[in-house]
Amino acid sequence: MADNRRTTQIVESTGQSVAPKLRPVDEANLVLDRPGQVNVFLAAGLLSPGGFVGPRGDVDMIALRSHLVPKISQIPALRQVPVGGRRHHWVSREPDLDHHVRLESPLAESELERRCGRLMTERLPWDRPLWELLIARRRDDDGAAFIVRIHHAIADGIAAADIVRRLLDSSPTAGRALPSGHPATVHDDPRPSSPLTHAASATRRTVATLVARGIRETVLLGLRSAHHGVSFVDVDLADVAAHARGRGASVNDSLLAAAAGGYRAALIAAGEEVPPELPVSVPVALPRRNEANAVGVMLVRLPLREPLDERLERIAAQTRTAKIAARAQGTLELMRGPWGARLMNGLAQRQHLVGGFVTNVPGPVCPLNLAGATVTHVWPVAVLAANVRVGIAAVSYAGRLSCGIHVDSDFIDCTAVAEAFDRDLRLLSQ
Repeated sequence: MADNRRTTQIVESTGQSVAPKLRPVDEANLVLDRPGQVNVFLAAGLLSPGGFVGPRGDVDMIALRSHLVPKISQIPALRQVPVGGRRHHWVSREPDLDHHVRLESPLAESELERRCGRLMTERLPWDRPLWELLIARRRDDDGAAFIVRIHHAIADGIAAADIVRRLLDSSPTAGRALPSGHPATVHDDPRPSSPLTHAASATRRTVATLVARGIRETVLLGLRSAHHGVSFVDVDLADVAAHARGRGASVNDSLLAAAAGGYRAALIAAGEEVPPELPVSVPVALPRRNEANAVGVMLVRLPLREPLDERLERIAAQTRTAKIAARAQGTLELMRGPWGARLMNGLAQRQHLVGGFVTNVPGPVCPLNLAGATVTHVWPVAVLAANVRVGIAAVSYAGRLSCGIHVDSDFIDCTAVAEAFDRDLRLLSQ
């Protein structure tokens, strides 16, 4: 059915606008959003025919928007905009669903990857609620595709995934339990440290973030172009978890081991020598206290020269203690407010502490549907920030571990990275 561009209005349940200040960590996420560094949670996926998706892939956008109205009315984060100068307040504003829920040109799956790459260079407008849901007919099938973007000032990866889940519909048997072996199922209780010990650790971490030179000059780091490449990979989650358990590792450790293969391939494709290790930044979920952003960071040194299973075991040995330390430390000091974020944003363009980003977000065990159309696949896309040119993201969904490789395609061979990553991840599924 054609998109008649009819505006759908949402009624405020409170009847009154409020203007709470952004939390410092949310303000920091606004600071990091700038041209060339789009600070959003992005997930793309495929839909089978059903509900608003017709049997030949045609879509009824009016039906979709109408279906989403009551859901959006229950999610305040989707009905607010940041207003202010250097410090912002949230102001309630009704989303125009003709803009926020849009029909795009038809896409094949490879074109979906390219569209995601372009969207990671396009900022969300700040004069509207900071999210959008894009729908496209599929050229190579009877279904449709979707792309959802949610600004990190609204939510970190886990909170954003929960917002997406609330926009979707569960089957009667669907639950929110996480697959065995997923890092978010681990809730370590580190021993409390003294304030003096904590302050010393915070100082060391801040200094390391600003001045460390643990990585030589490499194609993985540097100024970024406006051309981004994205590639999607997915494997059976239970198979990855079983292989990992047999070696005392987690699904997240397996993701990191496969990521090491991808980074190694990027270096080889660029004609660079492969170093013994590559440090990468890995988000760690913190205890939730009604925050939209609650993420710590651990540094993991990926072995690049060892056989795959030895690589996996070495990574697992690191993360067992690194996760505990990251949770004890909490949010990275320079991301606890806008001033630190501004400092980090400038200095990070020349950082040599990490060579990449790898992130993993938990998802639902059972399939979901969007206005009656079953979501068959979901892939996330990691943010590229600072001077980093390769990021890898994963999400668990309905028994699959789905991954997105995101690169600056002017400097990094996306195909080489994706093929090596895919090969290693499948070997880690056997």
